[in-house]
Amino acid sequence: MKKCRLIFTVLLFLQTAVAYAQQAWQMQPTPIKTRWAANVSPDNTLPDYPRPQLQRPQWQNLNGLWDYAITPKDAPKPSSFQGKILVPFPLESALSGVKKPLMPNQQLWYSRSFQLNEDNKGKHTLLHFGAVDWQATVFINGKKAGDHTGGYQAFTLDITSFLKPGNNNITVAVFDPTDQGINPHGKQVLQPQGILYTASSGIWQTVWLESVPEVYITDLKMTPGDSSLTIQVNASKSNCTATITLLDKGNVVATATTPSGNETTIAIPAAHQWSPEDPFLYDINIKLKNNDQLLDEVNSYTGIRTVAIKKDENGQERIFLNGKYTYNLGVLDQGFWPDGLYTAPTDEALRFDIEAIKSMGFNTIRKHIKLEPARWYYHCDKLGMLVWQDMVTCGDDTPAAKKEFEKENQENIALLHNYPSIICWVLFNEGWARYDQQRLTEWMKSTDPSRIINGHTGENYDRRASQNPNEKWIASDLTDVHEYPGPGIAPALPGKARVLGEWGGVQVRVRNHQWNPSDGWGYVSVLPAQFASKYAFMIKHLKIYEEEGLSGSIYTEPFDVETEENGLITYDRAIIKIPVQKIREINSRLLPATATLAADFKIADMDTSNPDNRYTAMLQDFKSGKRDTNFLKELAPMALRQNDATNAKEVANAYISQLTAPYTRNQWNFIFTYTGNTNDRGFGIINKYRDAANRALGGRQADIKLMNIIYSDKIAPYITGTNENPDWSGMAASIKSFGEPGEEIYLRAKTIYHMNNKEWKHFASTADKYVQQFSATISAADLNKFAWTVFTGYTDTTTLLAAATWSKLSMKQGEIPAYMDTHANLLYKAGKKSAAIAMEERALKMAAPEEKKNYEDTLTKMKNNQQTW
Repeated sequence: MKKCRLIFTVLLFLQTAVAYAQQAWQMQPTPIKTRWAANVSPDNTLPDYPRPQLQRPQWQNLNGLWDYAITPKDAPKPSSFQGKILVPFPLESALSGVKKPLMPNQQLWYSRSFQLNEDNKGKHTLLHFGAVDWQATVFINGKKAGDHTGGYQAFTLDITSFLKPGNNNITVAVFDPTDQGINPHGKQVLQPQGILYTASSGIWQTVWLESVPEVYITDLKMTPGDSSLTIQVNASKSNCTATITLLDKGNVVATATTPSGNETTIAIPAAHQWSPEDPFLYDINIKLKNNDQLLDEVNSYTGIRTVAIKKDENGQERIFLNGKYTYNLGVLDQGFWPDGLYTAPTDEALRFDIEAIKSMGFNTIRKHIKLEPARWYYHCDKLGMLVWQDMVTCGDDTPAAKKEFEKENQENIALLHNYPSIICWVLFNEGWARYDQQRLTEWMKSTDPSRIINGHTGENYDRRASQNPNEKWIASDLTDVHEYPGPGIAPALPGKARVLGEWGGVQVRVRNHQWNPSDGWGYVSVLPAQFASKYAFMIKHLKIYEEEGLSGSIYTEPFDVETEENGLITYDRAIIKIPVQKIREINSRLLPATATLAADFKIADMDTSNPDNRYTAMLQDFKSGKRDTNFLKELAPMALRQNDATNAKEVANAYISQLTAPYTRNQWNFIFTYTGNTNDRGFGIINKYRDAANRALGGRQADIKLMNIIYSDKIAPYITGTNENPDWSGMAASIKSFGEPGEEIYLRAKTIYHMNNKEWKHFASTADKYVQQFSATISAADLNKFAWTVFTGYTDTTTLLAAATWSKLSMKQGEIPAYMDTHANLLYKAGKKSAAIAMEERALKMAAPEEKKNYEDTLTKMKNNQQTW
């Protein structure tokens, strides 16, 4: 009886402890959440073994509740903590229980105690962190045990010498400036907007302890071949041997013994190759020995596959997997969650994303500017999903940021090398912080020749330009363009396969499953009932490009992300926007579906009824005085879709009048959409906050918007039609209040007007004024055109030399032979013969073969003192 009472008391104590822990943590509010969030609890947080490719039985999970505090950046360890945080969910996430931002001048502290498991005692103890963003300093029992810089890489510390009997303490200090530092941070920003999302600071992957013998296996490097595996087993000490055994369902397939630290290649008889259609994996057992003494033992796995660029039977460069052309039908997966941000709520959720993508008929994921936990790649290996892995964008263009970017890239490739699902490394995206592309691409190829290297995805490509397109993808295995909504096709270049690195971006709003209904956006927008036919139409065109030579395409995107509503599935993973069997059928135009639907693939179809059916009633509410912000934001585009431009403008102006600076990217998009003339409410806002709008939207979109409106309202009516003598003075006066955009469009319009009408008396002086004031914003092509016009229309030396300065400016944007030829001709006509000949010789040297004849003729005339005009 006493024994039973004791058991009851212990159970009651445990139940009370669990209840207390759960009371100390509570998921914070979030606009939407996934169904897996309900399964998260402090006593069972991501319990799965975190490193499937190097497994040992002795490990201890440290996920769960930790103490946390936020202090000034340089403050010492706090004497008290501010509350509990659920590790490994980022500080800013709802599942962390905190949901606070970490500022660049702050430091985040974690602390918890632990006791070693019985089977850990007397062995070496390793402390593993899956990832901590960005700089982590680790203390054990008050003493510094080590540190790590890099927000995406796993790191390990041997903490054996810092431990004591009984309770031990771990304290971690984290500094993460997010988008305000030199750190590669991906799409995280302190103030999320548009294509940039909420930051994830601090510990965001599993923390765990592992017991190892004194001499142990530290890591593996495995590279599959056509029917072989090259493997290197590294150990904590030298003079050991590793026995490697490959198994198929427990049956030995091949074995090898090699000194630790040495590469060895194991031939695999009748190798069973890995592919999306048949994701077969070999089990691997590795024993580390000294003579006959067993020192350590781990289990792993691998897939045997090859990937290369080869010509198909029609001579097209294609992506070949295992010697067979394999179209890479993919999606752009960003790895964000509404409840956990960078961290999936559960391993089931992590796996679901891959299952969902495969169930829709895709065979490729481009992991976009983020690295995932090891288990994500493990699920790709197990399920059969090809992966294009992005590097995380360089923080800025400073030497320190570039050094950090290259260091982290090296760690990324080493960390992920062993996963057979990864077939492509992606270096740069859309020119973001791009530098030394050839050197870094060649470094990637030499570091890992077993994979395809995509040196630059999404380079804008103008087929009409005379520049050398190979420079855009120099040293890369792929030519890669982005086109929204698309599709499109990259150019054909020798030795490179053609891919469409991003396309799609079709927004479909799903009511009650939106992060922020008033700010949702996409590259183009359609109604729910239109989406399936729109997608099918685009895939039909994509198939035409595939037949012309396209080897892969990456649709944006599988899941909505915050306000970005162009996913095939909603952000909460609850609603699919095209029924799964229908999208599988559509995608089968390009690729037969590689798997049956997963048994646990549970997702609801979207309601395709037309919300615009409510338009008449909503408009009446507006006329009756309803002015709720979300109501106005929904009604304005609805009015446009009904071709009711008058009411659309009235509703939009009512909505815009409620907005206050600073404006989000999505608010700017709305303002731009509904601003069409100088009298619109949005015009004054764009003009007043022009710099902020340019920063939010990128490039000079605000300047261009303003100039187009000013031109349409204040200039075009006076220079078109029958008026042969425009009142330029009157026009200048009417746009004076518009500032720089008004002055720029005025000078541009006047320059082009005089050029088109060959008014030589006015053209050169006007163009010179335009160039002097706005050369930084005039394209190289326009500068060259203005300069060539002077060459053909003027003879006086002063004007010719002035125009030569314009053509010199055009060459700063790129030394294109045609621009160099213009410059040479201007110099020659102005009497600068030797400089002209030198420039024309450079143009000839850089010219394409089909252009050389023209430059040779011009050069001959210059040398013979003949006219070139």
